[in-house]
Amino acid sequence: MFSRIAFGSQPLRSNVFFSKPVKLLQKPRTTFPSQGSCAVHVDSPPTIPTLTTSYAHGTSSKSLLFSTVGGSLQASAERFPDREAVVFLQDGVRKTFSQLQQDVDQAAAGLLALGLKRGDRLGMWGPNTYEWVLFQFASAKAGIILVSVNPAYQVQELEFALRKVGCNAIVCPTQFKTQKYCDMLRQICPEMDTAIPGSVKSARLPDLHTMIVTDSRQPGMYHLEDVMQAGSSQHMQQLEELQKKLSFDDPINIQFTSGTTGNPKGATLSHHNIVNNGECPSQVRVCLPVPMYHCFGSVGGGIVMATHGITLVCPSTGYDGRANLAAMESERCTFVYGTPTMYIDMLGQPDLAKFDLSSVEGGIMAGSPCPPEIVKKVISTMGIKEFVIAYGTTENSPVSFCGFPTDNLERKSETVGCIASHIEAKVVDPGSGQLVPLGISGELMIRGYCVMLEYWGDVAKTDECIAKDRWYKTGDIASLDKYGFCRIEGRIKDMIIRGGENIYPAEIEQFLHTHPKVQEAQVIGIKDERMGEEVCACLKLKAGQDCSAEDIKAYCKGKIAHFKIPRYVTFVNDYPLTVSGKIQKNKLRVQTEKFLAL
Repeated sequence: MFSRIAFGSQPLRSNVFFSKPVKLLQKPRTTFPSQGSCAVHVDSPPTIPTLTTSYAHGTSSKSLLFSTVGGSLQASAERFPDREAVVFLQDGVRKTFSQLQQDVDQAAAGLLALGLKRGDRLGMWGPNTYEWVLFQFASAKAGIILVSVNPAYQVQELEFALRKVGCNAIVCPTQFKTQKYCDMLRQICPEMDTAIPGSVKSARLPDLHTMIVTDSRQPGMYHLEDVMQAGSSQHMQQLEELQKKLSFDDPINIQFTSGTTGNPKGATLSHHNIVNNGECPSQVRVCLPVPMYHCFGSVGGGIVMATHGITLVCPSTGYDGRANLAAMESERCTFVYGTPTMYIDMLGQPDLAKFDLSSVEGGIMAGSPCPPEIVKKVISTMGIKEFVIAYGTTENSPVSFCGFPTDNLERKSETVGCIASHIEAKVVDPGSGQLVPLGISGELMIRGYCVMLEYWGDVAKTDECIAKDRWYKTGDIASLDKYGFCRIEGRIKDMIIRGGENIYPAEIEQFLHTHPKVQEAQVIGIKDERMGEEVCACLKLKAGQDCSAEDIKAYCKGKIAHFKIPRYVTFVNDYPLTVSGKIQKNKLRVQTEKFLAL
């Protein structure tokens, strides 16, 4: 994920060179007219244009890793035993790599002692706490597949997720804010009140038998202390023997997609998928406000910590923009993660200027489309110069494109970076599947180590998005340039067809973000009898600002093509969201058409 990033004079990594020159590369070669260049060497920013068509292959002098998740943490614990691995400021928890490894081994042995076995599924349901990281690595070491459960799930969503993947165990706190986790479990599994811990027999969730609570003791549930004390020397030996049998191709994590158009799907990721999707200099302290249940947090955070020895600083259990700034200052963080919304929130803090962010040399923005104006403000206002954009999907473990710190402002604000190492990308005509010419928009497809194994228990959905030749269909409209940089123009399903003209909402949204009164913009297609669809902008204004539809249209005139100027403009206080915070444009469209009486 972060293979492009260096801080100050510290390089990301030492280059690996072949011990012998490859003679074939030294000979003149004949280039046939039908062949085009496709390789983009990504150890450093590409300066020579190499692509001749919309296909790119990220090459690197660094090999893929072949370790497991548990093996990666073990290696860092041996290399950096006394370095801080994780800091959870709200809970006052600090653990060195040595301490974390000891806890992980004890918890993993405890899981085996409770009767869980390799290939079982364990759900982790809760906010960002030390226990999340603990069970992420304890389950991996025991060969148990971690199921990342959204902490905002309600009863119906929880039941669907646990039943879909056949969860055998679940870990959660009693409650967080208004989320009463144990009470919700009790609604689904009333049998737990009279069951012996580890022997729950649920009518609605027949695979679930073990429940673990991280704080107060509850009927029918093991307490975290029970797990930590359950493993004997025999179970430790069993755990040690198990390491020889685990394969880096084994499934180890199930991440649910957001389900903006239907029920969530369980993207199943292997050790190999996620261990190779993150890289960072080891002497880095990362401010991690993104949720651990999401790929951005669990892979970009937890896995990168394990594979490269970085320190994770979690400012708060639930998201708190001001706590992020305070953590960066007090912990002297050198790097920060965030979604566009998180950066917008940090930029909007009234006392932003009071915080000393001088230690923060770099940052990454990912998780949803990144408005160029926000990128520019992060660089200029927060002073984060080595700032990059990343693009990916849960199904791609997650990152497939990432920028370089030295990219110019145009590349940082208008592209999602360059193809990542060991990954292939192509842009095709969605109808024919044929490659489109360089610079022309089409559907982005990804192939490589990063592509998930499957959607758990759903062959039909898997086959819909992964072809027999292992190309993953992202559903995103994109274009590639001759250097391997990618522009994302929107989702195929969000594309507006107005009188035969294809319009990409993301382009208009990015322009509307330049309006001084607009905080957030969402553009949708509204049904129209004559044109088929018309453009509608649903805007959230900055606090205390007033604006009219006519003002917005006048602002657009002469700056974007006439057919892209919104016919309709509405002003909203919020948008319909999925539980993971993604905007549901299909629901927004229904709400808006109803509001406009169309």
